[in-house]
Amino acid sequence: MEIKLEPSLSHCIETVAKRQYERVLSLVLGGKQEESLLDELELLRLFLESADFRQLRSRCEEALLAGKRVEITLRPAPGVPPYEMELLTSPG
Repeated sequence: MEIKLEPSLSHCIETVAKRQYERVLSLVLGGKQEESLLDELELLRLFLESADFRQLRSRCEEALLAGKRVEITLRPAPGVPPYEMELLTSPG
Protein backbone atom coordinates (compact mmCIF):
# COMPACT_ATOMS: atom_id res chain seq x y z
CA MET A 1 0.00 0.00 0.00
CA GLU A 2 1.14 3.52 -0.79
CA ILE A 3 -0.44 6.85 -0.02
CA LYS A 4 0.47 9.81 -2.20
CA LEU A 5 0.05 13.30 -0.78
CA GLU A 6 0.56 16.46 -2.84
CA PRO A 7 0.98 19.66 -0.84
CA SER A 8 0.66 23.05 -2.52
CA LEU A 9 1.35 26.64 -1.59
CA SER A 10 -2.24 26.90 -0.34
CA HIS A 11 -2.31 23.55 1.55
CA CYS A 12 0.71 22.35 3.52
CA ILE A 13 1.55 18.66 3.90
CA GLU A 14 -0.07 18.49 7.34
CA THR A 15 -3.36 19.90 6.00
CA VAL A 16 -3.30 17.54 3.02
CA ALA A 17 -2.66 14.54 5.31
CA LYS A 18 -5.44 15.61 7.72
CA ARG A 19 -7.93 16.01 4.88
CA GLN A 20 -7.03 12.59 3.49
CA TYR A 21 -7.40 11.09 6.98
CA GLU A 22 -10.83 12.72 7.39
CA ARG A 23 -11.92 11.52 3.93
CA VAL A 24 -10.93 7.91 4.68
CA LEU A 25 -12.43 8.08 8.19
CA SER A 26 -15.71 9.30 6.69
CA LEU A 27 -15.76 6.30 4.34
CA VAL A 28 -15.05 3.88 7.18
CA LEU A 29 -17.68 5.43 9.44
CA GLY A 30 -20.10 5.37 6.52
CA GLY A 31 -19.90 1.58 6.49
CA LYS A 32 -16.95 0.78 4.20
CA GLN A 33 -14.97 -1.56 6.42
CA GLU A 34 -12.55 -2.62 3.69
CA GLU A 35 -9.14 -3.75 4.95
CA SER A 36 -7.33 -1.38 2.58
CA LEU A 37 -9.21 1.63 3.98
CA LEU A 38 -8.47 0.58 7.55
CA ASP A 39 -4.78 0.19 6.68
CA GLU A 40 -4.72 3.60 5.00
CA LEU A 41 -6.43 5.19 8.01
CA GLU A 42 -3.86 3.67 10.38
CA LEU A 43 -0.89 4.76 8.25
CA LEU A 44 -2.22 8.32 8.04
CA ARG A 45 -2.83 8.36 11.80
CA LEU A 46 0.73 7.27 12.51
CA PHE A 47 2.09 9.85 10.08
CA LEU A 48 0.01 12.66 11.61
CA GLU A 49 1.12 11.70 15.12
CA SER A 50 4.83 11.37 14.46
CA ALA A 51 5.97 13.44 11.47
CA ASP A 52 8.09 16.56 11.89
CA PHE A 53 5.72 18.85 10.03
CA ARG A 54 7.80 21.95 10.61
CA GLN A 55 10.70 20.40 8.71
CA LEU A 56 8.44 18.90 6.04
CA ARG A 57 6.64 22.21 5.46
CA SER A 58 9.97 23.93 5.03
CA ARG A 59 11.24 21.37 2.51
CA CYS A 60 7.98 21.33 0.56
CA GLU A 61 7.58 25.10 0.56
CA GLU A 62 11.11 25.58 -0.75
CA ALA A 63 10.42 23.30 -3.72
CA LEU A 64 6.96 24.76 -4.35
CA LEU A 65 8.29 28.32 -4.35
CA ALA A 66 10.84 27.20 -6.95
CA GLY A 67 7.90 26.18 -9.16
CA LYS A 68 8.26 22.44 -8.58
CA ARG A 69 5.54 19.88 -7.97
CA VAL A 70 5.89 18.04 -4.65
CA GLU A 71 4.64 14.54 -3.90
CA ILE A 72 5.11 12.68 -0.64
CA THR A 73 4.61 8.91 -0.71
CA LEU A 74 3.94 6.99 2.50
CA ARG A 75 4.44 3.23 2.85
CA PRO A 76 4.14 0.99 5.90
CA ALA A 77 7.50 -0.10 7.28
CA PRO A 78 8.84 -1.87 10.35
CA GLY A 79 10.51 0.25 13.00
CA VAL A 80 10.09 3.73 14.32
CA PRO A 81 8.41 5.54 12.72
CA PRO A 82 6.31 2.69 11.32
CA TYR A 83 6.29 4.15 7.82
CA GLU A 84 8.64 5.16 5.04
CA MET A 85 8.31 8.56 3.47
CA GLU A 86 9.62 9.59 0.08
CA LEU A 87 9.57 13.24 -0.98
CA LEU A 88 9.77 13.76 -4.73
CA THR A 89 9.92 17.02 -6.60
CA SER A 90 9.46 17.48 -10.31
CA PRO A 91 9.14 20.47 -12.62
CA GLY A 92 5.79 22.20 -12.15
